[in-house]
Amino acid sequence: MRSNKEFMAVFLLLGPMLFITLTIHGWDFYQLNIAPKFSEQQRLRKDLLRKQCGGINQSLVNLNKIDLKNFIVDDKHGIIYCYIPKAKLKHYTKFLFVRDPFVRLISAYRDKMQKYDQYFYDGYVRVILQRFTNQRNLTVNYNVARKKGLRPSFYNFIQYIVDPRTQTYAFEPHWSQMYRLCHPCLIEYDFVGHQESLQEDAQELLKMVKLENDIKFPPSYENMTSADSVMDWFQSVPLEDRRMLYRIYEEDFQLFGYRRPTELLDD
Repeated sequence: MRSNKEFMAVFLLLGPMLFITLTIHGWDFYQLNIAPKFSEQQRLRKDLLRKQCGGINQSLVNLNKIDLKNFIVDDKHGIIYCYIPKAKLKHYTKFLFVRDPFVRLISAYRDKMQKYDQYFYDGYVRVILQRFTNQRNLTVNYNVARKKGLRPSFYNFIQYIVDPRTQTYAFEPHWSQMYRLCHPCLIEYDFVGHQESLQEDAQELLKMVKLENDIKFPPSYENMTSADSVMDWFQSVPLEDRRMLYRIYEEDFQLFGYRRPTELLDD
């Protein structure tokens, strides 16, 4: 079991990322006390999931250990993050936080391709550089590579994702499709939060789990990845590759209510 300080640190750090939160406390309190506007927003988000998932003929029993391998337990507050043990799922209130799929890719590129460690250098950066920039005899040490300024371009990163060879394996979680990580068509979530409304959603989450007096979420900062910035990032990506990329993440766009970025995809 993690300590309260560790729990708070994990909660704050996971804000910008995709995560699942479960709790055995506070759902009745939430239903009775949260503002109708917020409740309506949640209703629309959950209705969209149910609509998009209609007709899915699958069950939680179809998932393997890899699908549900990681979770963090806070016994004191009755909270579980990340992947859920199937047998206990029905006893918890279930939460999901998501992010615009293309903005999430930009974030993954910044963090894992530009600021890589040995793991990401060995498994991804070297592969991308060798495959799409024809660089050979690359150093095996990530520190040496970083000092030399070796890093794939954003377009190289997108090339890697849309490459059929990449799609024969499970994606790394930082750029895996959100629906594959969180199985929203198999798990009926009680709460769907968006990174774009993180400050508001996080406060409601804390109220739901009755931790608003124990944890103070830090003030939100302006999202550095604006709509104009997304356009700038994708300027180097050819139209056909953008369309291929959208097809890979289309279910995330549709399931979680993100609009199709026509400015990136249409002639």
